[in-house]
Parts: sequence; C-alpha cells; structure tokens
Amino acid sequence: MAWFKRKEKGIHTPTEEKKDTPKGLWYKSPTGKIIDTEELEKNFYISPEDGYHVRIGSNEYFEILFDDNKFEELDPNLTSKDPLKFEDKKKYVDRLKDAQAKTGLKDAVRTAVGKSKGEDIVIACMDFRFIGGSMGSVVGEKIARAADHALKNKLPFMIISKSGGARMMEAALSLMQLAKTSAKLAQLADAGIPYISLCTDPTTGGTTASFAMLGDINISEPGALIGFAGPRVVRDTTGKELPDGFQTAEFVQEHGFLDFITPRQELKDKINLYLDLILNRPVRA
Repeated sequence: MAWFKRKEKGIHTPTEEKKDTPKGLWYKSPTGKIIDTEELEKNFYISPEDGYHVRIGSNEYFEILFDDNKFEELDPNLTSKDPLKFEDKKKYVDRLKDAQAKTGLKDAVRTAVGKSKGEDIVIACMDFRFIGGSMGSVVGEKIARAADHALKNKLPFMIISKSGGARMMEAALSLMQLAKTSAKLAQLADAGIPYISLCTDPTTGGTTASFAMLGDINISEPGALIGFAGPRVVRDTTGKELPDGFQTAEFVQEHGFLDFITPRQELKDKINLYLDLILNRPVRA
C-alpha cells in the first residue's frame, strides 16, 4: 500500500507562489564540497571536509584575532583620489564609488588596535573584495600610519595580506607605496618592535615585493597562492614548465620564504605564542 495518495492530479503551483531557496544557506568550495554556511562560520570559514580555507576579509579576521571582537579602527575614513584622471572601461572615480557601495569599505585595507589574548596589537588587514585588494595610495598610507601607531605606543604590528598587487589606476603612485611601507617597517625593526606578516590567498605582485615578505616572522594559511608574477607570466618568461604546486604556501615554505603555515583555527594562539617568544615574556595560555 502506498504511503500516501494524491487526491488531485495535475496540481500546479502558480509562479507568484513559488519560493526560491534563500541565498547564502550553502557554500560550494572550489573543491566541489557543499557546506552549510553556519557550520562554515563556526569552523573559522574552513571546509570541514577537506580543510579548504575560504577567502574572508577584515571583518572576519578581526573577529578571530581581537578579544571579544573589540577594537579601535584607525583612520577609517581615508579614501582614494584620482590625480591621474584615469579611465579604462570606466572612470577610476566611478570604480571607487562602485567598490565602496558594493563592499561597504572605504578602500582595500582596514587598520585597527585592540587586545589579543589580553595584550595590545596593531593589525592591518586587506580586503580582496575591494578592487582585488589592490595596493593604492590609501593602502600604503593606512599601513604607514598603523606602523607609526605601533611605533609610538611600542605595540606589535601585524599585516594580513590578500592582494592582487599594485593598483594600476594609480600607476607610479601605487608603486611608491612599496618603498613607503618598507621604510616604515624598517623603523619598527630599528626600534625592536616585532612585525608579523600573514600571507593569505592570494598574496601577489607588489604586496609580495614589499611588506608581505618583510616580517620578523612570515606565516601563511594552508594552500594560499603566494608569488610575484602569475604562473603564465613566469612560464612564458623562463620558457620552462613549472613544478607541481608552484606558488602554493607549501611550495613557498619548502623554498625558504615562509617560516610557518598555520591553519586559521590556530592563528590567534600561534601569533601570540610567537610574540611572547620574540618579546621574551611569559607564554600565555
């Protein structure tokens, strides 16, 4: 006997009464795994099935690293100008407005100071959603000011890189930020203030050529893409086939450019352990 019988045949739901599945309930990783978004969030945005680290931004990193997600944001209202009057498929000023409206961010980096495991730390975190995390004048200026804050208050400094490189719409002004940020980090080094660099997926171009590789400790999340030029450019330039895993965090660590690879759920503990060891202070539990 059937479990149920349809009393009426040919039942059709009117189009206006049909309901779609709400967006954002599920996340499909590049490896093809389907994950419940709430479960993903509870697991530090890491796929529980294969360990894939989903790209996240400053909101999520600040929540992970700062105690009780409490922090003071530094220079929150700095925005880019358009001194070159740049235009490609659209005007740069319009591209900036679109990115700000879409992401709710002012530019591709946010800087903040707060406590992590009870001790103050200054963190600059890049957001890939804002024009590919590209490094323009505001990114360089905010990182420089954050470094100044760390220097003035003798606080550890950390940069979380997630960037496609220099911002082409600002041309040489963008490239100047490589020297500017590197000089500020040199001042921290001279003062004996620790700087930790965290490379996340992706860390490429001018970011890699400057502050991302200048940490007292350079660390990364598993599987992150880290490099200067893309694999196609490297292949075409060298005329050689690239080895398996080229420019992954694991490959970069094996060749001496990273000190550690740290899963995101261990990030807060590991960073503070490194700081305790560098600063020769009691290790916090």
